[in-house]
Amino acid sequence: MQMEPKVNILLVDDKLENLLALEAILEKLGENLVRATSGEEALRCLLHQDFAVILLDVQMPGMDGFETATLIRNRGRSRHTPIIFLTAFSSSDQMLFKGYALGAVDYLLKPLDPNILTSKVTVFVELFKKTEAVKQQAAQLVAVNAELRQSEERFRSLSTCSPVGIFEIDTEGGCRYTNPRYQAICGLKAAESLEKRWLESVHPEDRERAIASWSNYIYQGRDYSEEFRFQTAHGIVRWVQVRSSPMLSGQGELLGYVGTLEDITERKQAEEVRAQVIREQTARAEAEAANRMKDEFLAVLSHELRTPLTSMLGWSKILRSKKLDEKATSRALEAIERNATSQMQLIEDILDVSRIIRGQLRLNVSAVNLITVMEAALEAVRPLAEPKDIKLNIALDTSVGSVYGDPARLQQIVWNLLTNAIKFTPKGGRVDVNLSVICGEEQTTHKYAQIQVIDTGIGISSEFLPKVFERFRQADSTTTRSHNGLGLGLAIVRHLVELHKGTIFAQSPGTGEGATFTVKLPLLQDNRGSRASRETTGEISSPVASTPLAGLRVLVVDDETDTRNFLSFMFEEYGACATAVASVDEALAILEQAKPDILISDIGMSEKNGYTLIRKLRSLEPEKGGCIPAIALTAYTREEDRLEALSAGFQQHLSKPIDPTKLIAMVVNVLKLPVEVAVS
Repeated sequence: MQMEPKVNILLVDDKLENLLALEAILEKLGENLVRATSGEEALRCLLHQDFAVILLDVQMPGMDGFETATLIRNRGRSRHTPIIFLTAFSSSDQMLFKGYALGAVDYLLKPLDPNILTSKVTVFVELFKKTEAVKQQAAQLVAVNAELRQSEERFRSLSTCSPVGIFEIDTEGGCRYTNPRYQAICGLKAAESLEKRWLESVHPEDRERAIASWSNYIYQGRDYSEEFRFQTAHGIVRWVQVRSSPMLSGQGELLGYVGTLEDITERKQAEEVRAQVIREQTARAEAEAANRMKDEFLAVLSHELRTPLTSMLGWSKILRSKKLDEKATSRALEAIERNATSQMQLIEDILDVSRIIRGQLRLNVSAVNLITVMEAALEAVRPLAEPKDIKLNIALDTSVGSVYGDPARLQQIVWNLLTNAIKFTPKGGRVDVNLSVICGEEQTTHKYAQIQVIDTGIGISSEFLPKVFERFRQADSTTTRSHNGLGLGLAIVRHLVELHKGTIFAQSPGTGEGATFTVKLPLLQDNRGSRASRETTGEISSPVASTPLAGLRVLVVDDETDTRNFLSFMFEEYGACATAVASVDEALAILEQAKPDILISDIGMSEKNGYTLIRKLRSLEPEKGGCIPAIALTAYTREEDRLEALSAGFQQHLSKPIDPTKLIAMVVNVLKLPVEVAVS
């Protein structure tokens, strides 16, 4: 509980002993007693303090009590402060009259009666306290009234300026109050808004639902929140959210309902825009996924093309820089031809590679001898191992039978594992390649071919081991970047192994401890694969006749110098007389001077393409060369590309890279020459 503040009592007397006597008498009141030894000092005290009563001695030297009282009454702050005169002389009527005229409330004669003095001062102290209390209450009342007025004004302003409509209805459904925003949303004037219910402003198509939901709300008495379309008399349609809550008295009695109407048209439009954005984002995400698939395809293509290129370029440089004996030269040429054939097959299978990513690859399956496949893969990777002085320890069980699969893809599995092992094995390391037969875990009679590639390379951490076959997982790792890998090889291997109904798993003791990759493929029950495997190696036999095109005049058109020179050389080797030009205009100029027996033209040339040439040629009269047979050479290998070439006027379509045997056989077939060419 707070202590009541002390009241000031001013004691004025020129004698100190009198002041001490007054303090002794009044100190039991517990108030604040202030001394003044002269009228001047008393006036100074009154400048900064309020007093409940002033005890003023009449006879003082200088300024006496009457003069002091006169000055006290002249000041606004002390004009009504009670003054009790103290005097040691018998008070005459004249003195009393003068004192009361100056505002004195009493006279006390010295010596003072303590009880009388105390009682009189107590009266004025209590009066002062009550007066102060009344003043405080009056001030509080003024403040409360001001706050109430501000609150009323604030409510009126809030209601008038509110961005949402506000309404109040009674228990019978009659409207008792609406604000301007409510009236604007419903399209009603102030008086009309009190006569109609908000339900009458709901759009006709939503009104039945609104009435049903409102009736259910009135019955249950819970908070209400629904969204409807409102339609004004002028046909303006808005989306509106209606909210309402019951109004209850202190005793819980229902007094009515208070509610709000909020125009949410912009929000609804924003939601529609957002839905449209989501649809667009979904479409964009699908497009980005398609682009990622395209990027993956290009990455796979790059990876697959570089592998055979290593062997081809390596042997080519050896052939150019060294004199090899017949056996070594034959080995080099065989490796170049084998990898070129493999690379050509990869280019022709570009669309199939994209289907690998989508899980739609179709295998060209047959019985395959794994010994042949592995030897071919080992031969292809030797040029990678030799510069790093990596020892290849090969243990191939010749008793392993055939598997049912695609020989090219099986070779791809093995050489991807080998190139991966060589890439991550440091100089002077070792790679073990094993082929053996194992029995199945569940059916001991079912046997599997097991291929193992074991290296002494950088190994695989335990954290990364479960992710080693995931596509692009390695592409972000420091290890792969430092070894120029794309992180695709092992993902391709797993996919191809699973297509062959096999399994693959990786093992590694840890970083720096090497790795083992194990492939299991189901074996056929007999050994039918040797001959089939040899038939699918893609070997090309030579023509029966050495010069089947003797005397034939061939016009070659290609803007690539190396290709043009190669084709000219090839045709001349087969006995033809070849003329090679680099553009359509040069070809047309040659055709005006001489008519060749056949036209061999590239399609995708830098300026005018092969379609332009053939159309201009076919527009000529027969005697001017309009009927000269023509073969299109192109890197565009789709079926629609072939059909477009034929419809443009070419007799045949051959995709690059060019197989000389196939091209010669095609020329023989187009010209119906009496020469047979053996083509595998």
